[in-house]
Amino acid sequence: MKIAILGAGALGCAIGSTLSQGGHETWLIDRSPAHVDAMRRDGLQVDDTDGSRRVKVRAATKAAEVGAVDLVVVLVKSFHTDSAMRGALDLIGPETLVLSLQNGLGHEDVLADVVGRERVLAGKTYVGGVLRGPGHIQSGVKGKLTYIGELDGRLTARVQAIADAFNASGLMTTVSDNILGTMWDKLLINVATGAITGITRLTYGQLYEEPVLKATALAAVAEAMAAAKAAGVTLSITDPEQAWTLASEGLPSAFKTSMLQSLEKGSITEIDFINGAVVRWGERLGVPTPVNATLVACIKGIERAMTDLQREGARA
Repeated sequence: MKIAILGAGALGCAIGSTLSQGGHETWLIDRSPAHVDAMRRDGLQVDDTDGSRRVKVRAATKAAEVGAVDLVVVLVKSFHTDSAMRGALDLIGPETLVLSLQNGLGHEDVLADVVGRERVLAGKTYVGGVLRGPGHIQSGVKGKLTYIGELDGRLTARVQAIADAFNASGLMTTVSDNILGTMWDKLLINVATGAITGITRLTYGQLYEEPVLKATALAAVAEAMAAAKAAGVTLSITDPEQAWTLASEGLPSAFKTSMLQSLEKGSITEIDFINGAVVRWGERLGVPTPVNATLVACIKGIERAMTDLQREGARA
């Protein structure tokens, strides 16, 4: 397949390098010229449980360099989804499919507004990654599942073909007939740890040593589960404790959530698509979500202070 990864950060590079090694013409598209130049010049340095290696990859800063593809995998930050897809319409041919593997809820509606709902597939991945520098990632692909599916739950040949291509490359992928439930399952895991680590600046190891933080996490997950139930979503996670346990499974104690990584880099977070999504669904369905609303407010406050400091620094 000819595949474009739209947003070649840590996760995009982890997935893209795996697909490249699987023999697919995979393009890593990213806004950072330094990152793209490094990948073009030296390949992508991938550190994982097997050691460190350089993977030859195709990289570009603009979709026009790539042309139409069979599949676009969207992995940009949630708040960039609309602008990134509108800026990448050169990737869209008559048969192109668009698959979001982003964290949180609501991306499929954004993508459908740009490319048409008939092209859009949904998915969730438990693959992890950390961007170490331009052209250099720490990758966590082995043993990590990815789920993809049609928005209406149909089991189609086009989704199965993508799953087969992913699996043959070493990206463990399952086709789901309940992708909305799968997405909520992943949301619960993000709700459990993301905002709390962003606020406290704690690694997973530190977070899991604090009972008071665990209690807050379980309360946030319970609210999200109540909202999902009110929305008629079928979850596979049946207890908040499950989400708490799954969130850190297989990860080293020094690992940091993507929300904390964003704040440490001085970037805005995806809070609106994670805990913020729980709050929106709660408001829509009459389900109280005070813990999630508080976590959103705290992260928004941190983002505001960070942005003000950046502005002051720019003026100085």
